[in-house]
Amino acid sequence: MIVYEFYFRVCRKIKGILSFYIYCFCFKKIGRKSTIYKPDMLQGMKFISIGERTHFQQGLWILALRTDSNINPNINIGNDVYVGRYAHIVSIKNVNICNNVLIADKVYISDNIHQYHDTSKPIKDQPILCKGSVTINEGAWLGENVCVIGASVGKNSVVAANSVVTKDVPDYTVVAGAPAKVIKKFNFDSQSWESV
Repeated sequence: MIVYEFYFRVCRKIKGILSFYIYCFCFKKIGRKSTIYKPDMLQGMKFISIGERTHFQQGLWILALRTDSNINPNINIGNDVYVGRYAHIVSIKNVNICNNVLIADKVYISDNIHQYHDTSKPIKDQPILCKGSVTINEGAWLGENVCVIGASVGKNSVVAANSVVTKDVPDYTVVAGAPAKVIKKFNFDSQSWESV
């Protein structure tokens, strides 16, 4: 049993080291001690930068999609970011996830949507529309099943589970709902979170 555990740990370490060196050639940048555990799909890797000590759990689908020959998509993920299982991150223009962000399982982050104005065509055949750059600011926490589409989340803000963010979230707030609305703000005078 002890030999098996040792063997398993050594194999996992070797696999991690090999994956890191392979990713170094594929991504625009990947920092030291960052890990991507069993990704589902990694597309447009040359447009994706990942900082140091950033960890992605299994099932990650990350896509930097070039829809215009004049605009390169950009996905920039900072240092010490944790991304839970089955996250989906999509960019046709710009998605920026700052340092020390916590992202729970099954979170969707995108700067775009499919257009649906032409009712004579299926939605899947209509152009993709950029809704605006996305920034998840330093220290933010996105709860499970959150969707962030074309909006930014403020510094040290919390997005409650199952929320849909389509408008910018201010710094030091808690938002919840679909669409997400501010339910708490941090009061620096009293050093406490207060309901709105």
